[in-house]
Amino acid sequence: MRKRAADVDRTRQRIVEAAVGLHRTVGLDATVTDIAEAAGVTRATVYRHFPDDAALFAACSSHWRSQQRRPDPSRWREAEAGSARLRTALADLYRYFAAGADLLTNVSRALDRLPPDVSRAIADEAAGWREAIVEIVAPPPDERAVTEGVVGHVTSFPTWRSLVLDHGVAEGEVVELMAGLVEQAASSR
Repeated sequence: MRKRAADVDRTRQRIVEAAVGLHRTVGLDATVTDIAEAAGVTRATVYRHFPDDAALFAACSSHWRSQQRRPDPSRWREAEAGSARLRTALADLYRYFAAGADLLTNVSRALDRLPPDVSRAIADEAAGWREAIVEIVAPPPDERAVTEGVVGHVTSFPTWRSLVLDHGVAEGEVVELMAGLVEQAASSR
């Protein structure tokens, strides 16, 4: 009985790994047929493990996230206060973007087609990063709305992708540029 359970777990893992691999390379439009072929199983086997897209996306998301070193706002707070803390936060966030750029590109292109719980989890995580950075720069009340908007732009994967991947801005430079933008927004005019 244990061997059968282990085989079922291995098959499930192969399906998830195949799906994540396809999501990284061809995008989130990979079909169940594509996933089954990449995993070396039948379509029926994929459906037996994952009866719908939401279940497959949840398993893929969980698997991919478990392999990433996630940005951690609690570590940001350990950095020297002020400007250094902001740069630590942005460097950590941009490191994460760089490490997952292939999949994050495809996810950002398909956000409107993801299962609602997956989209919500992505949005909630991004909101946490934004809130932590706004807290770091502590703008005066009359600059808070502008600062929040700028931080939203600066912490957006498509912004990072445009600067670094599409236009060749170096990682260190993008941290300095975006930190300066946030500091400018947070300062009183």
